[in-house]
Amino acid sequence: MSEQSNQELLAALGVEVKKEKKAKLTPREERIIAGFEEIQRFVDENGRAPLHGEDRDIFERIYATRLDQIKSQEDCRSLVIEMDHQGLLSGEMGAIELADDIDSDEALLAELGIEAPKEGDVTFLKHVKTRAEKKAAEEIASRDPCEDFEEFKPLFDQVQSELKAGTREAKLLIKNPQINRGDWFILYGQKAYVAEVSEQRIHGFDKNDYRLRVIYDNGTESDLLLRSLQRVLDKDESGRRIIELSAGPLFDDIASDDDLESGTVYVLRSLSEHPMIASNRDVIHKIGVTGGTVEKRIANAKLDPTFLMADVEVVATYQLFNINRTKLEKLIHRFFEEAKLDIEIKDRFGNPVAPQEWFLVPVTVIDEAVAKITDQSISNFKYDPESASIVTVS
Repeated sequence: MSEQSNQELLAALGVEVKKEKKAKLTPREERIIAGFEEIQRFVDENGRAPLHGEDRDIFERIYATRLDQIKSQEDCRSLVIEMDHQGLLSGEMGAIELADDIDSDEALLAELGIEAPKEGDVTFLKHVKTRAEKKAAEEIASRDPCEDFEEFKPLFDQVQSELKAGTREAKLLIKNPQINRGDWFILYGQKAYVAEVSEQRIHGFDKNDYRLRVIYDNGTESDLLLRSLQRVLDKDESGRRIIELSAGPLFDDIASDDDLESGTVYVLRSLSEHPMIASNRDVIHKIGVTGGTVEKRIANAKLDPTFLMADVEVVATYQLFNINRTKLEKLIHRFFEEAKLDIEIKDRFGNPVAPQEWFLVPVTVIDEAVAKITDQSISNFKYDPESASIVTVS
């Protein structure tokens, strides 16, 4: 009997069918679930439940304590029982070994230098103190030989040469530094290069995270989480970010007689009726550089997939003097790379095309970026797509 027939029969019998609404989780319940998921990821990676013990990593010991508390509180058990495909709550994964000198969760947390959570809250952990500092270096200690290091060695040699020449500089880091693909750091005396950042987010206990591939100048590499690298950089008092220095002013407010105009930075807005473009028209902009006139550059926009096969309007222009247009364009695009528009359209022959140089950035922010390029401070900033604003890097 079909679902519709069942409903008709119940209606004929005078039985009212109500769909149960899924209860909304409280913040505490969300934290408990997230905490249990972290324990499950540990089990997936290590093939066993987390253990207590002085010789264990600080995070493993926290997971072990958290699991104890979840198992001991019925409301917590019932919240995650359906997620427990590894048998953590039933004990099938194996009993957790409790260290002889620790007789309670509170004692373990105190021994770890962590303030005990509020009553009933199994995930409220804060104030990691000196023991965490001693363990900080362990987060990057697990390294493997970099099999393709010969591909990266020229980059390390170039960065070292640029540091000596003064075209690069090692700057002190702020707390929780932003980390992106292509970034360079000095970590415990070694140069470290962020070669890859996973596209897929890893939903951790407190924040979204990403998996990194980090290459070191001694020919090793590590596969670690972005938050882990941030923590280690915070702990290393000698840690530095390696940045490129500006070679000189890119724009002049006034062109002198001996200045040569090199081109124009232009900002365009699309007039396309594509649903995604139309609904976000005020924040989707194309940023480019041309050596000719902007009018000539956009003359055949509606026939060019680069311009989304539609007419455009000029939002802003900035004149350049004595500038390498190609390098400047790459600088601007790299600065707004996190906000690059991901869209595919068809050209006039029906072939799929993924246009470049379009970004989800307000024009006021583009103007601010140009100003920072002009005063040579752009290397100290980064675009944050979540807040749609320019923020300090370090």
